[in-house]
Amino acid sequence: MLNENIKKLRKSKGLSQEELAIKLNVVRQTISKWEQGLSVPDSEMLISISEVLETPVSTLLGETMTCPQTDDLKTISEKLEIINMQLAQGKAARRKIFHWLFIMLCAGIVILSAVLIVLGSPYLSWDFSDPETAIIGTFFHSFEWLFARVSPFIFLGAMIGFALTRKES
Repeated sequence: MLNENIKKLRKSKGLSQEELAIKLNVVRQTISKWEQGLSVPDSEMLISISEVLETPVSTLLGETMTCPQTDDLKTISEKLEIINMQLAQGKAARRKIFHWLFIMLCAGIVILSAVLIVLGSPYLSWDFSDPETAIIGTFFHSFEWLFARVSPFIFLGAMIGFALTRKES
């Protein structure tokens, strides 16, 4: 609702995102994020937006101004609290997804390493005089060589990511 109201009021005033951004001393991408609902302005910025767009904050939040000012501030703070809670829930969900992706990446590297160790490079005993066998053997050798050199760094990065995304109690 807030994002749609900002966009509608900006357009009704004939302002581009860039022009509104300049008046609010923010970058254009910030305006874009507000209008897409990816982030929300804080309470001070809401007041600045209302001044630039010449509209009450309550109109930005989707209400008409009918209550006394103390009630208006209470309503604004309640709406901002709801918006902040929704953003926090989204952030927590993304953190959980990344956490499990890091766990899966670590497990995948461990499993693939175990498979490569158990197989012991069987392509080394192949007859490379056949062109198709030579291509497949070269592919396996290249993959194993690259995996052995890159996987420790990926594993370390995944472990660090796992530690950084774990839920703090």
